[in-house]
Amino acid sequence: MKLDARAAAAALTNPAGYRAILLHGPDAGLVRERGSALVRAVLGAGDDPFRFVEFDREGFPRIPEEMTALALTGGRRIVRVRDADDRAASAVTAALAGPGEALLVLEAGELPARSKLRALIERAKDAAAIGCYAEEGRALSQTIRTRLEAAGVGISGEALDWLTSRLGADRMASAAELEKIALYAGPGGTIEIADAQSCTGDLAGLSLDDSLFAATTGDLARADRALEQALAEGAAPVAVIRAALLHLQRLHRVRAAMAAGIAESEAFRGLRPPVFIRRTGAFTQALRLWPAEALSAAMESLFETERACKQTGAPAETLCRNAIASLARRAARLGKGKNRL
Repeated sequence: MKLDARAAAAALTNPAGYRAILLHGPDAGLVRERGSALVRAVLGAGDDPFRFVEFDREGFPRIPEEMTALALTGGRRIVRVRDADDRAASAVTAALAGPGEALLVLEAGELPARSKLRALIERAKDAAAIGCYAEEGRALSQTIRTRLEAAGVGISGEALDWLTSRLGADRMASAAELEKIALYAGPGGTIEIADAQSCTGDLAGLSLDDSLFAATTGDLARADRALEQALAEGAAPVAVIRAALLHLQRLHRVRAAMAAGIAESEAFRGLRPPVFIRRTGAFTQALRLWPAEALSAAMESLFETERACKQTGAPAETLCRNAIASLARRAARLGKGKNRL
């Protein structure tokens, strides 16, 4: 069966009712974190090698055998499979049809709705599929605040907004950055926006910023190079599209304020979180290139691209690359049009 957020949280805490749980999605860090949570839920804090086995795709044929094996020390066993994909479907079918009390934890990347493995798990009564997607918006803000509070560190609203717009593509990478920020502030400290900007390393979000600012100023070559780096560093295609939407929305917000009679500089300063100082030139350039109607059309196109990534089964990375390239080409055309005036 396919679990919603509430049912997924319950299953991760107590998987007693399941023989197999599939963790899949673009956030590899969250997949790993939830896999580890399931191991702890079954084994507790102990480290019993007789109750735990782990392997990758080379071990797919072993799944039915491992699921029937008994632990010498007693207790339920965990069979944890990394890099699971459709090639594991036949072995998983055999395992679920056979005996055994072990819990099979399948850790996968993005699987389309038509995936054999995903369909198999979602149809089975004693198995569950849990999607692992990057946190965003309010949920991500709450995670950032909660992690910092656990370390005794506060954070200002501006700094929280800034980090929310840059973290989240990968759960484990985000956790590492928050740990670094907490160490910088120390117990009882408070993170301001300048602290967040100076502490945050070269995350995928930062090289992604390079790509988005290059795209909206018409620099296709730079946008493509920076996007390549962002994807290599772990940025999920859907997260890239959402970041592009956020970037265009900020441009559109300033455009709307200017249309209401507010001066460009004042509208610009009203953005929250503020534009990072080294990005102000590129933001201003993009603002003067893109009229409001062009921004609206580009945002609609990005919404459609995000929907296609989730529903059509088309390669998400290809759709993402095409979307950023289209932004850059549109900006270049807008620039040429202005130069002719």
